[in-house]
Amino acid sequence: MTSIEWRKGLALLILLFAWPAHTGERAADHHYREALYYAHLGDPFEALARLDTELALHDEVDEPELDLLHVDLPRAEFSVGDFELRYRMHQRAGRAMAAVLEADVSPEVRADAIVRLARLHQQKGAPTLALDTLALLDEGIPEALRKEARFVRGSALIALGRWDEAIEALRPLRGEERLDDFASYNLGIAMLGKDAPLDAVRQLDRAGRRRPSTDESAAIRDKANLLLGTLLFEAGQFERAADVLDRVRLAGLHSNEALLRAGWSSASAERFERAVVPWSMLAKRDPTEEAVQEALLALPYAYGELEIHGRAAELYQRAAGTFGEELGKIDASIESIERGAFLEMLDDERIRHDRDWVLRMRELPDMPETFYLTSLVASHAFQTALQNYLDLSDMRRHLVNGRRSLEAFDDLVATRRDYFEPRLPTIDETFRNLDARMRLRQEQRRHLAAKLEGMLTRPAPRLLATGEELEITRKIASLRERINEDPGTEALRRRVDRLEGVITWRLETRYHDRLTQVHEELRALESDVEELKATYERFVRVRQAAQHGHTGFDGTIAGLRERVERALDRIDDAREAQGRALERLATNELAKRRVRLEEYQNKARFAFADSYDRAVKKQAERSSERPER
Repeated sequence: MTSIEWRKGLALLILLFAWPAHTGERAADHHYREALYYAHLGDPFEALARLDTELALHDEVDEPELDLLHVDLPRAEFSVGDFELRYRMHQRAGRAMAAVLEADVSPEVRADAIVRLARLHQQKGAPTLALDTLALLDEGIPEALRKEARFVRGSALIALGRWDEAIEALRPLRGEERLDDFASYNLGIAMLGKDAPLDAVRQLDRAGRRRPSTDESAAIRDKANLLLGTLLFEAGQFERAADVLDRVRLAGLHSNEALLRAGWSSASAERFERAVVPWSMLAKRDPTEEAVQEALLALPYAYGELEIHGRAAELYQRAAGTFGEELGKIDASIESIERGAFLEMLDDERIRHDRDWVLRMRELPDMPETFYLTSLVASHAFQTALQNYLDLSDMRRHLVNGRRSLEAFDDLVATRRDYFEPRLPTIDETFRNLDARMRLRQEQRRHLAAKLEGMLTRPAPRLLATGEELEITRKIASLRERINEDPGTEALRRRVDRLEGVITWRLETRYHDRLTQVHEELRALESDVEELKATYERFVRVRQAAQHGHTGFDGTIAGLRERVERALDRIDDAREAQGRALERLATNELAKRRVRLEEYQNKARFAFADSYDRAVKKQAERSSERPER
């Protein structure tokens, strides 16, 4: 499994569990988890883009307390500043974290934001703002954050040259497992700035003797020993300087400089036989390193001082040849950079996922420009410029993908239009019929409700008659008309009157019960009417969604496409300018190396001639001293 696959697997596990680093609670919102996934994958741009989008959508929600992000909102707002800080958007990150300080968040989150904001100001070269930010910390914060704040405070005070306060801030951190290495080294720097060389030497000696627990602590230990050895060398204590420099690891980042300095310490003490040892080791290393190149000249110098002129001449000759080969590499490197190969190598996808890619630059045999640029590429200035170039490349890649997505949206809208437009006429016809029927039924119901309301004050029993009663009433009326035409039917007329009285009696006596029952049935009809209204509203929404799902997008998509094209033009111009700046940095560095190598080559040639003459002269002297046979 490659390192990239391993990191993706780890990030996927983080996505599944989504435990934010600054809280013990599990993230509830899935989009927030997705942003954390990309952040742990080492892609702050993608994490920031997704979390910004989610926060913007959350702000438009009518009832934000129902949104899952509402639970994680303080942590999400804090994460925005964190992602922006990782993406080097220092100004926006500062505003985001400052907003967290004003929000209603837990004391732990607020304290964490204060320390991060102070560290941000310190990294931006604003130590005064860092101290002002740390002054906002309350009492009772977690001990780990308190120690971190003390360390940031000490670093800011060193930057301001307030040495006494820096010493006071850093001294309590000695012995702390996580901060002791850095704090001890910074404490030595503060003591050195205070013009207390003896205290500084003791402190740096203590930092240089610590047993390292991590690669970072080992690097700090080497750095402390290198600085201490340099101070002792400059003070004329060559023996002590050599002993201290011997503590630097032979495989560490500072080993070349330490070996070179150790050799000069012994040489300055006129112990050239001892200087030969570190310089011999250094001379066998990569000749593209400046320290190695200097050692190629220093080693034969030591042999010359030991009056081993033959060996010195041989080494000077070898050094001159090596310098000539390196000059050829530099010329090939400049030519390769001018062809654009250097930028192609820097834009490799592996660089974004491999933190140690600088250390493996020399393993690229087809890239001669990498031989001399390791130290340049590792420098802060070059890394900043490189990150800007890579960010522009990433932005361009995102915009190209976005432009492709806009084409997909065109296809999606066209597919929706082809699906809905043939069906909309039928849907509209159904909608009009439903609307007409609904309006008719609503009008009938309003008319019925109005009549019933009037019957409360003006009784009308016949209006509540059943169908059977209405039929009987109609038949009685028909009989009465026929009887009225025949005057000889008086007995029959009385019977009809009795029947009509029975019906009238029934209608009058049952009127209130029937009126109550009609009101109850009318109220029961309310639920059916409400259901009808809900169905009507759903239909209206579906009809609108069907129409709006494929209309009105053409202008928006065209506007977005125009914005993408303009952004691509600006990014291409900025990327080209940034690439040229990187190439200038590289070619300028190579030009300086070329001048230095030419000087070294000339020195080696002259020294070779001098050593050769000395060796020949010494050989002649020995020959003249031999007795003749």
